[in-house]
Amino acid sequence: MSNNWPHLDYLGWRDTCSALHLYLQIAGKYRLAHTPWLNHSWHATFYVTPRGLISSPIPDGPGIEILFDVHDHRVIGTSGDGRQAAFDLGATTVAQFHADFVRLVSDLGGTPTFDRRPNEVADPIPFDEDHRDRPYDGDAVRRFHQALMAVDRVFKTFRTSFLGKSSPAHLFWGSFDMAITRFSGRRAPLHPAGVPALPDEVAQEAYDHEVSSAGFWPGGGGIDYPAFYAYAYPAPNGYRAAPVRPDAAFWHEGLSEFVLPYEAVQSAPDPDAALLAFLFSTYEAAADLGGWDRDLLECAPGQPGSVRPPAARQASLSPAAAEGTVEREDGPAKGRYRMLVDGHEAEMTYSRVGKGLLIIDHTDVPTALRGRKVGEQMVRRAVEDARSEGIGIIPLCPFAKAQIDRHPEWQDVLRRK
Repeated sequence: MSNNWPHLDYLGWRDTCSALHLYLQIAGKYRLAHTPWLNHSWHATFYVTPRGLISSPIPDGPGIEILFDVHDHRVIGTSGDGRQAAFDLGATTVAQFHADFVRLVSDLGGTPTFDRRPNEVADPIPFDEDHRDRPYDGDAVRRFHQALMAVDRVFKTFRTSFLGKSSPAHLFWGSFDMAITRFSGRRAPLHPAGVPALPDEVAQEAYDHEVSSAGFWPGGGGIDYPAFYAYAYPAPNGYRAAPVRPDAAFWHEGLSEFVLPYEAVQSAPDPDAALLAFLFSTYEAAADLGGWDRDLLECAPGQPGSVRPPAARQASLSPAAAEGTVEREDGPAKGRYRMLVDGHEAEMTYSRVGKGLLIIDHTDVPTALRGRKVGEQMVRRAVEDARSEGIGIIPLCPFAKAQIDRHPEWQDVLRRK
């Protein structure tokens, strides 16, 4: 498993990374100029393939697709009429890459017209005026691609458990990050924009609906190491203080986002599980604190070769969750509720304050049990126990709070200030 997650040293390949970023911007700007606008700029992104990064077909001339092949270190263009053109990736200048790319598009029967100014970089220099020599570390580029392959796999797995509007797993050449975004379905307040070297209307269109977004940076933009990030817009009250997993994740004040260093994932016993824990816990914080309709938006994670059952049949096709028994382990100061379903354990922990108050502080449901109402059953049991014991509940855990908010008939046990 860990062999799929290579060691990455951002400072060691920072100059190559910066060059690759600008090269992708040139190809991305071409795609942007010739492709009808798709919500949230999804029409301009790149996608991870086993050979590198690809544009998908661009509706220019006979139809053109651009591939950054990081195994043979070439930029390859393919047209709908069977033509192919290419040039080598290596040490060069941005201006020379720009000239080579313009020639490639022309050779394929396309029209190489596009904006020549970089976006989202400090002190942008027009592509055709940037004559500074740039290095090219091919081994570092291949390791970065290997990391993107692993990230793409986990992001796509994460996407399968969401029924609502979700972005593909894709790479934005502006900020040079892989991203996966979920939407609540509700409109958001107008974004303040102000992103360097990015038109305000682009940022405002991208965030015109509520989002919970996560992604991966190779480094830069405020941190000198590769990392995963997560944020919500608009960020609900309490979001930055929400408990997230794994333990290496933290709230970065300068970025106003949750950050998980790539090294913490790469060195974990199960890197995929560590990253999924980050993706799910940051999403759940945004969804629970923001009052998203999770019952409507979520489903169990997808399985190869298995059709997702229609919503009307979900309950009848999840007998393990319905028949599972919620067990309680109670102590003088702390305790927990647990469910063991299909060999997977879910738990909800709590603390006691005196004899009349129980504080639910954390809920953990394994990925395999999501969408099967396991967490809801544990909250229900806690409510029933509180009633029978004549005590109150304070749900500090965002998940438990959202469940009780969703069930007015449970709210008699809330301890109100």
